[in-house]
Amino acid sequence: MIGARQGALSGFRRLIAGAMARDLCVFALPGIDVARARGIDLRAANLRLTITPRHASVLLFLGSLPKRLEDAAVVAYAQMPRPRAIVFLGAGDLPDGLHADVIGELSQAGLINALDELTKIISEGAFAAQVQEFDAPALQTRIEYTCPMHPEVVSDHEGNCPKCGMNLVPREISAGTAHAAHATPEQEPAMPPKSPPQATANHDHSKHTSAEATAKYTCPMHPEVVSDEPGSCPKCGMFLEEVKGEADHEGHDHHHDHSKHTSAEAAAKYTCPMHPEVVSDEPGSCPKCGMFLEEVKGEAEHEGHEHHHDHSKHASAETAAKYTCPMHPEVVSDEPGSCPKCGMFLEEVKGEAKHEGHDHSGNDHSAHQGHDAHASGASADGIEPQFMSMIELTEGQPVSPDGLIMEWIDVPFGPFFPGLPGGLGLDMSLDGDSVAKVSAHSLVSAGELLAEGATPPEKFVERLAAMSPLSPVSYRQLACLALESAAKQEVASSDATARAAAVERERIASHLGWLANLGAQTGFAMLERRATNLELTIRDANMDHIAALDPEIASLLARLRKSHMLRDKLSGTGHIDHCSATSGPVARASGKDDDARSDDATYIGLGFATVTGSGGDAAARLEQRLAEIEQSCELIAKAEHLSLPEPAKIGAASGEGEAVVETPRGAARLTLTLTDGMVTAADIGTPTAAHFTLIEAITQHAEIADALIAVGSLDLSPWEMRP
Repeated sequence: MIGARQGALSGFRRLIAGAMARDLCVFALPGIDVARARGIDLRAANLRLTITPRHASVLLFLGSLPKRLEDAAVVAYAQMPRPRAIVFLGAGDLPDGLHADVIGELSQAGLINALDELTKIISEGAFAAQVQEFDAPALQTRIEYTCPMHPEVVSDHEGNCPKCGMNLVPREISAGTAHAAHATPEQEPAMPPKSPPQATANHDHSKHTSAEATAKYTCPMHPEVVSDEPGSCPKCGMFLEEVKGEADHEGHDHHHDHSKHTSAEAAAKYTCPMHPEVVSDEPGSCPKCGMFLEEVKGEAEHEGHEHHHDHSKHASAETAAKYTCPMHPEVVSDEPGSCPKCGMFLEEVKGEAKHEGHDHSGNDHSAHQGHDAHASGASADGIEPQFMSMIELTEGQPVSPDGLIMEWIDVPFGPFFPGLPGGLGLDMSLDGDSVAKVSAHSLVSAGELLAEGATPPEKFVERLAAMSPLSPVSYRQLACLALESAAKQEVASSDATARAAAVERERIASHLGWLANLGAQTGFAMLERRATNLELTIRDANMDHIAALDPEIASLLARLRKSHMLRDKLSGTGHIDHCSATSGPVARASGKDDDARSDDATYIGLGFATVTGSGGDAAARLEQRLAEIEQSCELIAKAEHLSLPEPAKIGAASGEGEAVVETPRGAARLTLTLTDGMVTAADIGTPTAAHFTLIEAITQHAEIADALIAVGSLDLSPWEMRP
């Protein structure tokens, strides 16, 4: 046994192994919904179901998984406690790194036989003296870099944030995490640190001292690193800083014409918004946090310098406004910016004249010895300035319905989340307990309809049905109708009616499966249990058996219609207006008269009439599906017999064909080309593709539980999505 627990199998451990073999807990992949759709009853096989692999002892594969799900399956196996086993039903291969303990047929009988064999294996091999550590490529970790202030900025390399300039920090993620695959438009590649531009001076450098001409540069964090030129530290990457000696022009007497001074002599100072004690003569990055230094647009520092020029030009600098923090009035600055303590925007101090006592009658700069803090002006405007500062601080960010702005948290759901279809992935950004934004993607997207070029009709029908495991009968019918349209063949009325009955039987089973998922989401155990049993029973039932199930179905529907708690939970959740993009129960629950069966001669002969509802929320979609279950039972009762759709003999026909079938989730349309009896081109449109676009609207600002129920109410099939 591959997943045995370490320890010699003897004495008491044999009893433990036997008990484990009789109490198997299963986690099914790609999902319990697929197991039910394939007619596999896990509970009838004496398996306990779990919604998390952390509580499972058996990982059950229902056939091979699409490539995009393989890494998730490996992670699920790694989370299972020992002893753990893998049962693989059907044909195909397991993901790299996994090995099946038991292999069986993809059927209920195949599952029973596989479990009988597994029981013996666990009884004899639950413990082993030596066990192998499980490892796989999907479990390896890699390092990526992100900004502490802007987590949406992610890079594979070190560097600076392109938004604020801070150093990107490393974090470990799983090697199987496809971060870039679902990147949002805000995610920008991090830019590498730029070398600080070198200031230039236009005056005569021949007067500079030798110390100035041979400046040294060193790293603030590694002083042993010394260079003759500016650049980056080879150890940590920080910008090298100039080593300033004693000869720094202190007390120098400049009696030459200042009209010729360049910007280098009157160079601006640069400081860090987060560390105001960091001051530099040149633009660059803060050596402490890596943020871009900002220019200090205050008064020129002229201490000890004798300048014989006209001071009438200093008026704007001397009358410059002061800025302070609303929360920390002791923080005062000559220019707008952010508070180094809390990050709030500094506000202008609107007090008395700020330069009283400054004497500008001559060239004496002694009046510039200090700056008044004017801290009392910080609270003069009361709470309103603070409120405005918070708005400015969060400018450009969405606001929650309650008016608060909280840090967003990105949370993934799926692809094996209980209550949602297997293979569906949701990436939600949570603003507190509500959903700020969401994106959905399918990890089981359908492949190409004609993977091998020209395809025989029979093989094309089987391929299309296999690509849609949640509703294979409907897609078999779609393929058959399109082939017959291209070949200009007519189907006998009795055969058409029998096919329609098979599609309606699948509609009942599919809606019951949706009810089982709803029970799992809402914690309504009775609903999950009864809907599951009915779905498994009716999927392969003949007409007489379906008629015998009518009372039990009617009893469940009546019970649900009387459940005020369930209706209260669903009312107002996931509201959708009358939308042209919708189809199927989702559209009809909004009052839209949209049903492909209304134009089908076979259904018209059975007395079909479109059933519509009103409300457009999850409660309306519940009632719509209950009504359609009743209607499908009536249509089956009117049919003479029931049989699965089978393709007619096409021969060597050529032509273009088109067909539309109302699947359990809405209208699906197929167009194809026949060339000498072979399908040479095909294109399909499915209802799920349109309903995926509704997810953002029905989850916006909803609480997380309501958002998941709203998505579930759409009854999406990730298998219907095209790559």
